[in-house]
Amino acid sequence: MLENQIKAARKQELCDLVIKNATIVDVFNKTLIKDQDVAIQNGMIVGTGLSFKGRDVYDAKGKIMVPGLIDAHVHIESSMMTPRHFSDTLIPRGVTTAITDPHEIANVSGERGIRFMLEEAEKADTDLYTMLPSSVPSTPFETAGAKLTATDLAPFMDHPKVLGLAEVMDSSAVTSGDEDMLAKLALAKNAGKNIDGHGAGLGVDALNVYRTAGIETDHECVTAEEAIERVRRGFYVMLREGSVAKDVKNLLPAVNEANSHRFMFCTDDKHPDDLLTEGSIDHNIRIAIKEGVHPVTAVQMATINPAVCFGLKTKGAVAPGFEATFVLTESLEEFHADEVYIKGVKKAEKGKLTRDTDYTVDLPEELKETVHLPALTEESFAISMNGCNRANIIEVQANSLVTRHAVEHVNVKEDGTFAPDTAADQLILAVVERHGKTRNIGLGIVKGLGLKNGAIATTIAHDSHNIIAVGTSGRDILQAVRKIEKDQGGLTVVSSGRAVSCPLPCGGLMGLVPVKAVAKKLDELHEALHKTGCENIFNPFLTLSFLALPVIPSLKLTDMGLFDVKEMKHVSVPVKE
Repeated sequence: MLENQIKAARKQELCDLVIKNATIVDVFNKTLIKDQDVAIQNGMIVGTGLSFKGRDVYDAKGKIMVPGLIDAHVHIESSMMTPRHFSDTLIPRGVTTAITDPHEIANVSGERGIRFMLEEAEKADTDLYTMLPSSVPSTPFETAGAKLTATDLAPFMDHPKVLGLAEVMDSSAVTSGDEDMLAKLALAKNAGKNIDGHGAGLGVDALNVYRTAGIETDHECVTAEEAIERVRRGFYVMLREGSVAKDVKNLLPAVNEANSHRFMFCTDDKHPDDLLTEGSIDHNIRIAIKEGVHPVTAVQMATINPAVCFGLKTKGAVAPGFEATFVLTESLEEFHADEVYIKGVKKAEKGKLTRDTDYTVDLPEELKETVHLPALTEESFAISMNGCNRANIIEVQANSLVTRHAVEHVNVKEDGTFAPDTAADQLILAVVERHGKTRNIGLGIVKGLGLKNGAIATTIAHDSHNIIAVGTSGRDILQAVRKIEKDQGGLTVVSSGRAVSCPLPCGGLMGLVPVKAVAKKLDELHEALHKTGCENIFNPFLTLSFLALPVIPSLKLTDMGLFDVKEMKHVSVPVKE
């Protein structure tokens, strides 16, 4: 094959395909090269210039040729699709490579979940690389479905699609030299693989420790100052634009001509409806250009920069020796993928794939049955107030993962349990352990979600993904949780005794259908939400999914009970005078 490619490069043999009259984005010199031939042989670019001849010839008519886009960090599970359907959603947007972290499915199904994601990724047209989850479980304050040590991760490290260790969230374990964390870091370092960071809120001393430990990236910056501090210490910084966290605009002031090669784009968590309406990394590019970033610089950040960071030597450029994976677009400023090629084969045109997507997902039995609940009754969701009428309450803040710790007067029933009050927006919040390990039920009170009747529930509850539910009565919560159990995972809305759901039978996190089918189900859920009286300007399911995450202030709820993040301990719901 190499000999064949060399002969094609020397113009001694016809190329498989020649793209003529293209305007190439030169990511190395930050220029545009007009009226170029791009010669392709065996899926690789063997030459750029003029006078190449091919068996097939395509006239680009001046369209701009951009390297295939790369998402530097994404959790596929957040798309609610399995890897192949996720890939099919990315390709029409020009995203041909993604660095994925199967952290969510690993917290549910451990090693089997990782194997499933790797197996399905092999069937996808997009190159889906994997970073091995570093924090399963994420904390000791909740019950996850699995625990992964360095010994558990070691067999995966030699897989050709595994690039290293995923976001190291437990900064205290790194700083304190925790034995298991050191073993995971050493595993990646000794294999010559990358290590991703999760440096939310870290000061300069902690950043020094992180880089010393071999951690190379961070996607948790929220200010330009934080980004500059990281670049100064040799980090690559990912500018994230997902469904929840949207940081690109805030971080762009840190990017300049001297340091732009240390910045990349990522989505982290992007929901199916947003992937359809906004897009993926193409959306990041458009934002950056609109905010004043030079278009070629924006392309660099989406292509060659992550390719260099992760050692993907044949990706990220339109040049000889690189894969013939590229996007043709009419305009860099508007940036929409008109045509998408992967290894010399056209895979999408005018926003649609060139092939059928009607296939079934071969789901292992271990991932089908992941919701294992104890016997539940309406009384399972009764909160005993122990003679008190004041309570610690989780107060949701619009469009924020951070909650307030409120202490308020609450109504108490004759039996001494909390009485939900829709006028005061005080509702029952429950986290039900669903992995069949402890049968814990954590109970609390939440305000700010605005339900007037009914309940909502989901198995998407970061990071342990137990069932989290909120409702105006124990009866409605019970119905929602039982529907989740019947569906073996997903999202459910109960209103006036009727349940509407979006089943996610793969680990309770992913469906088995394409993006448009998932988005249609979500539209039905949003319509059902209106019938509960929920008229919030934010997505209550998104908000609910993070109310069980005990690493983001101030007050959260796990299956073990109400958790004060600032004090790092569980607290009671009742507050004594």
